Amino acid sequence: MDLTRQVETIDSREDLVKFIEALRNDLAENREDWENPTLDRFLEAMAAWVQSMDGYYKNWELPVPDSPSWKTVAEILIAAKQYE
Repeated sequence: MDLTRQVETIDSREDLVKFIEALRNDLAENREDWENPTLDRFLEAMAAWVQSMDGYYKNWELPVPDSPSWKTVAEILIAAKQYE
């Protein structure tokens, strides 16, 4: 399943674990598609995205989460894959 679609199905801790495993596999198989393939760059992008994530939700006309859900954690992780 496409990672972006998989994020939409996350509803539990187990779903998030499966997503993290899929994300790791995607890095191993498609490293060239990742903007942030090193831990250092990934964590830097993750922090930057979390800091500005309200804009993402507002741009997509979605409610800004008050507290993160399992799905929100996955959204943060997949954003860090590409965020500049």
